[in-house]
Amino acid sequence: MNYSTIAKLKADLAAKKISSLELTQHYIQRIKKLDPKLNSFITVTEEIALAQARHADQLIASGKIGQLTGIPIAQKDIFCTKGVKTSCASKMLDNFISPYDAHIIENFNNDGSIMLGKTNMDEFAMGSSNETSFYGLVRNPWNLDYIPGGSSGGSAAAVAAGLAAGATGTDTGGSIRQPAAMCGLTGIKPTYGRVSRYGMIAFASSLDQGGPMALTAEDCAIMLNVMTGFDKRDSTCVDHPIPDYTKTLGDSIKGLTIGIPDEFFAEGLDPKVAEVIQAAIKEFEKLGAKVKSINLPHNHLSIGAYYIIAPAEASSNLARFDGVRYGYRCENPKDLQDLYKRSRSEGFGNEVKRRIMMGTYALSSGYYDAYYTKALKIRRLLAEDFQKAFEEVDVIMGPTTPTVAFKLGEKTHDPVSMYLSDIYTLAVNLAGLPGISVPAGFVNGLPVGLQLIGKLYDEAKLLNIAHQYQQVTDWHTQHPDLENLA
Repeated sequence: MNYSTIAKLKADLAAKKISSLELTQHYIQRIKKLDPKLNSFITVTEEIALAQARHADQLIASGKIGQLTGIPIAQKDIFCTKGVKTSCASKMLDNFISPYDAHIIENFNNDGSIMLGKTNMDEFAMGSSNETSFYGLVRNPWNLDYIPGGSSGGSAAAVAAGLAAGATGTDTGGSIRQPAAMCGLTGIKPTYGRVSRYGMIAFASSLDQGGPMALTAEDCAIMLNVMTGFDKRDSTCVDHPIPDYTKTLGDSIKGLTIGIPDEFFAEGLDPKVAEVIQAAIKEFEKLGAKVKSINLPHNHLSIGAYYIIAPAEASSNLARFDGVRYGYRCENPKDLQDLYKRSRSEGFGNEVKRRIMMGTYALSSGYYDAYYTKALKIRRLLAEDFQKAFEEVDVIMGPTTPTVAFKLGEKTHDPVSMYLSDIYTLAVNLAGLPGISVPAGFVNGLPVGLQLIGKLYDEAKLLNIAHQYQQVTDWHTQHPDLENLA
């Protein structure tokens, strides 16, 4: 049961082989037993989960079964949950109890799923290793001395350790795909605007996008069916036809043209990771796909552009945390200026402060055109690179990360080295495209992720391609040995 897929659990619940209450109790006990070593949860909502499970069993008994009715899911602590602490893993919001639900939380609740709790993350989603959380770092279930990836590291670790059937994440520059790769999961970042950002605490508004993380592409398709949908409360949410993502999973991929960017296999990629990815591409050729070399000539500029645009938007978004209205407030401020300065200095962690300062500098008078405007022009060039490539290929494929997970603490004092771990994922966010990471093998006992990048609104195709790959490989069925955690 620990590693049953969502699809299998759905079938078992419908067949009355197990109740949602029994399933939820199983996961809660597993969280209590194993999570003290992983630290993947900030808040465990046991009472809420058990009440939801009892209600789900009533729905199932009456034949009212949705996509995720009775299925226990973990929610990233960036999504507002009514009556439950929503902290963004920051001291700034340690005392914040949300008065409303995010759009996707509403969707999960309406569908009858179970919320096990809120998962740990990098503070305000700023990080690639889940080491910046106010509540402590998260450990990779495959090796406790290694990072799980970030910023959705808690969600990834929870699913990889069998503490939840699936989990939500957010992806601003790779924060679903990168931890999914490093923890041996499937994780998809939908097209920008596919999933409402209402109630999702903002980092960089033009880049943030919510998405699912699970064991398989099929499970992600089921979750995405619940998460997507037009929401007029989010001005960036796109009113675009939404398919049933599970309907086309079984379609043949014979004749598919796969683009392999030369830039993804250049300096910086671990040769052992490259071998795993090349082996995965050969599996697609066996399935009848054709491989074509392509170029993304401006990809090397994506890190520079991202680390101007994202901090600039973060600087603006995080200005609301001032110690006045809600969140952390310093003690005994001398005056309003002191209240602002000390509340923000004491409430934010180092990485968040670094990005606020970078963004404020880039937006300041005299530097706006030199940095921010130029970064926006590069963003346009990156989008045009993808557009040109998709005139020749159906999907783009390559590594999700240049290396497997690295050791905890290895890059905490070298931010630039940390930022480079997102070299293959950032451009996808800057262009607003969908991307998915699937397990493709191991290097030194740690998982390797294969990234697939699709055209706008082509999530169904990406899930179909990933599912077909998972029909002929077993990487997604391999799980960490957690006996040492017991």
